[in-house]
Amino acid sequence: MLQAILRQPGTDGTAAVDPRMRAMIDNVLMASPVARALGVRLDQLAPDHVELFMPYLPTNVTHGSTVHGGVIATLIDIAGAAAAASGASADAVKGGATSSLSVQYLAAAQGVALRAVAGVVRRGRRQVVTEVAVYADRAGANQEDESDVLVAKALMSSAMF
Repeated sequence: MLQAILRQPGTDGTAAVDPRMRAMIDNVLMASPVARALGVRLDQLAPDHVELFMPYLPTNVTHGSTVHGGVIATLIDIAGAAAAASGASADAVKGGATSSLSVQYLAAAQGVALRAVAGVVRRGRRQVVTEVAVYADRAGANQEDESDVLVAKALMSSAMF
């Protein structure tokens, strides 16, 4: 399993994720039973930016080798929540919940691992809007095929409390 990247201040001009928010992401989102069951792992983490990887598992399909849309939506939800938390102040935020999620499915995920890339579009005091793109990760599925395909695009709102 790849270790998540936590950018340190000064290495690329960005601030580091607050360690308390990092702990929340690790302990609440990534360690959740659903994330573990789906095999989701954190690959990159920076303030307002998250990249997750989910392996192809035959238990996550709807028919044949097509990854179920609900599984993709769950990956999106975890990625959006992690991105929302990654740029938050631990002094102001103790938790969060998805308040809305709109997913556009663009291509079938046929027997491939998935990669979710999430970024914050707007951060308010109590509401954070994130955009999440999900790609078929052919390299992660050990397939030497065409370049990664955009499978889904989503807009998500998180209520922070």
